[in-house]
Amino acid sequence: MNFLVTGAAGFIGFHVSQRLLAAGHQVVGIDNLNDYYDVSLKQARLDQIEQHPAFTFLKMDLADRQAISSLFSQHQFERVIHLGAQAGVRYSIDNPHVYADANLVGHLNILEGCRHHKIGHLLYASSSSVYGLNRKMPFSTADSVDHPVSLYAATKKANELMSHTYSHLYQIPTTGLRFFTVYGPWGRPDMALFKFTRAMLAGEAIDVYNRGEMTRDFTYIDDIAEAIVRLQDVIPQPDENWTPEEGSPATSSAPYRVYNIGNSQPTSLMTYIEALEKALGIEAKKNMLPLQPGDVLGTSADTQPLYEAINFRPQTSVEQGVKQFVTWYRRFYSQ
Repeated sequence: MNFLVTGAAGFIGFHVSQRLLAAGHQVVGIDNLNDYYDVSLKQARLDQIEQHPAFTFLKMDLADRQAISSLFSQHQFERVIHLGAQAGVRYSIDNPHVYADANLVGHLNILEGCRHHKIGHLLYASSSSVYGLNRKMPFSTADSVDHPVSLYAATKKANELMSHTYSHLYQIPTTGLRFFTVYGPWGRPDMALFKFTRAMLAGEAIDVYNRGEMTRDFTYIDDIAEAIVRLQDVIPQPDENWTPEEGSPATSSAPYRVYNIGNSQPTSLMTYIEALEKALGIEAKKNMLPLQPGDVLGTSADTQPLYEAINFRPQTSVEQGVKQFVTWYRRFYSQ
């Protein structure tokens, strides 16, 4: 099939594009290659996938309405995997307008492209951050997510609402993907694992927020990519018996669905750091700091609906995944 993958030079977009190409699909990837983090890392990812003859890359901004409209007109996409966005919780505190442009306007432009060109299935990146102030663990897609604690999270919740509207009005099948703390080879430099590794190898102290008293459902990138590739064939169907009063927020009378993609094994931040210390053979010097604005204390994913849909759930252990990341990091940066 012919796929559009947005954010193709990004962490998840790169891995998903590789998987689709290996399966024999055609992939058009777009990315604006912004400088939120090291552009050379994004280019290195692109260099890997551009070697494949079935991959076409176009530098493009999601907020450019005319460019996105022309993109859909020129290519007969059958599936869209929309992973492009402005990421980062803390960055959204100081740069809110960037998130409005990329995550709200950009998502609308993708929805409009899908509407006018009868796309068979739109899958899009949401986030575990939508659970915000929720305290009941594990987080379930049947739970309300009306109290985000960062603008980033609010834009992801808005993406789900916008997608439901288009599924309802235009019968576009949409699937929201709530990712839980993704890590692994080719990861983002703004994420904890990357920052910790760089600092420890340089002999510098690492910043440990909330003095390490937080947990995350750390999810390995290969598990994320596997789930996405399987879900692209699971096209949401309207549930004629669904009602707002009785139905789950994750389903609808429209062809709309939301899934958690997480490891379902919440791990303390200190255990995560210990796995990194073991993989590097270095004991970390730690700056113990307070909780940062926009952060949540813990995340944990209920992935039973995901398992029922695709007979798969993420299961790579933190120790195994961190070791794979360190192997990649040392090779990529010759350390």
